[in-house]
Amino acid sequence: MLNTVAIHAASISDQISGWHDSLGPWLFYAVVWGLVFAGTGLFIGAFVPFITGDSLVFAAGLVAAAAADSGAWQDVNIWAMAAGVGIAAWFGDQVGYAIGLRVGRPYLEKRKGTWLVSAIAKSEKFYQAWGWWAVVIARFMPWARVFVPAIAGISKMSYAKFSTANLVGAIAWGTGLTICGYFAYSIPAVKNASYGIAIFFITASLIAGVRTWLKNRSAAK
Repeated sequence: MLNTVAIHAASISDQISGWHDSLGPWLFYAVVWGLVFAGTGLFIGAFVPFITGDSLVFAAGLVAAAAADSGAWQDVNIWAMAAGVGIAAWFGDQVGYAIGLRVGRPYLEKRKGTWLVSAIAKSEKFYQAWGWWAVVIARFMPWARVFVPAIAGISKMSYAKFSTANLVGAIAWGTGLTICGYFAYSIPAVKNASYGIAIFFITASLIAGVRTWLKNRSAAK
C-alpha cells in the first residue's frame, strides 16, 4: 500500500514538474497557489481533492528542491513557494468562512440530494465536536478541509477564533507539507521521515475518498 501511494505521489510530482517546464516559474507559482486557494475558497476540493490538496503542495516542494539541486534555486524558491501556499490556504478558508457567514445554510441546503450531503453532514458533526481545533485538524482531512470553514461561518464562530485556527492550520499543512517535500528531495537524512509524513496524509486522502465514494454508491442503490 505504501509503495503504491509513493508511486502516486511521484506521478503527481512528474505532472507538476511538467507544469513548471511549460509555464515557467511565475505562472507555476500562480497555478499552485491558485489551486490551493480554490480547493476551499471555491469548494473545488470537493471535486478534485488530490489536485488541490496534499499531493499538490508536497510535489511543489519537490519541484523547488529539484530547482535548487540544479543550481536554479531562484527559479522556484522553496521559501517563496511555502509562504505562498500557506497564505493561499489561509485566504481560501477565510473566503469559505465568509460564504458560510453571509450566504449561510441555504447555500449548503441546495446541495441536498447530491453526493456532497454526507460530506457536509460529517463536517458539521466534526465541527460541533471539536470547535476551534476542528478548523486546524480539518486541513489534514480532504472532506473536512472543504466544508468546515463554511460551517464555522454558518455557526457564527468568532472571526478572531476562526482566523487564528485557520492560521495555525494553514502554516502546519500548507507551509509545513511543502517544506517536507523539499527536504524529502534535498536532504537524504530526513527523506524517509518526510516521505512518511506525506504518505500518511496522501493515504488518508485516498482512503477517505474511496470510503465516501463507496458510501455514496451504496446510498444511491
